[in-house]
Amino acid sequence: MSDASTPVPAGPLSPEADQQAAMWAHIGGIVGFLPSLLIWLILKDRGPRTDVEGKEALNWQITATIGWVILWIVGGVLGAIPFIGWLIALLLSLVALALWIVNVIWSIMGGLKVSAGGGYRYPVNFRFIK
Repeated sequence: MSDASTPVPAGPLSPEADQQAAMWAHIGGIVGFLPSLLIWLILKDRGPRTDVEGKEALNWQITATIGWVILWIVGGVLGAIPFIGWLIALLLSLVALALWIVNVIWSIMGGLKVSAGGGYRYPVNFRFIK
């Protein structure tokens, strides 16, 4: 007999809910890595699509975040150099903006592809989480 204070593990996601969670793991990347991380951590054991697609989305978000951090650090260091450093820092800021735009486009593409029943692999992605 189960005690009222004993937590009951959540059951598996329905195929529809699994597909929807996988879709949101990709689309959530528009605002950063946190939505993808939370969706994958909370639902990976409850849905196979959420596990695969959430991991893919999270790996891309980690890759993009590392890229942004590197661009901002290099831009900040080179920005201390008068004139030529400022120009390079401005250029790196534009590259960071382009990376953000690519992130938005690829995140939406991933969400749409998964929503349509397929899978999505980001064209550039380091797979930190296997």
